Amino acid sequence: MDIRHETTASGGRYVATVEGHEAEMTYSRTSPQLIIIDHTAVPDALRGKGVGQALAAHAASEARAHGWKIFPLCPFFKAQTQRHPEWADIISQ
Repeated sequence: MDIRHETTASGGRYVATVEGHEAEMTYSRTSPQLIIIDHTAVPDALRGKGVGQALAAHAASEARAHGWKIFPLCPFFKAQTQRHPEWADIISQ
């Protein structure tokens, strides 16, 4: 699955296009070292295919690679952090 990263002045989003449908995970940047993941949207046509999990894993990998912390405001991402204790080093409480 190919995930692209789009940035804006105040944050950005990770986007996966699968079978002609677009799923996204959006974030706001509060500082150079902290992002707030605030929303995950996966179309019904892609539910159950692991797209949301792939977006979450990608965000965690990006945070680790760039030295960021993530504040998990999004309920989906927050649930993923509880399933992945190995992400504890990049999660801000």
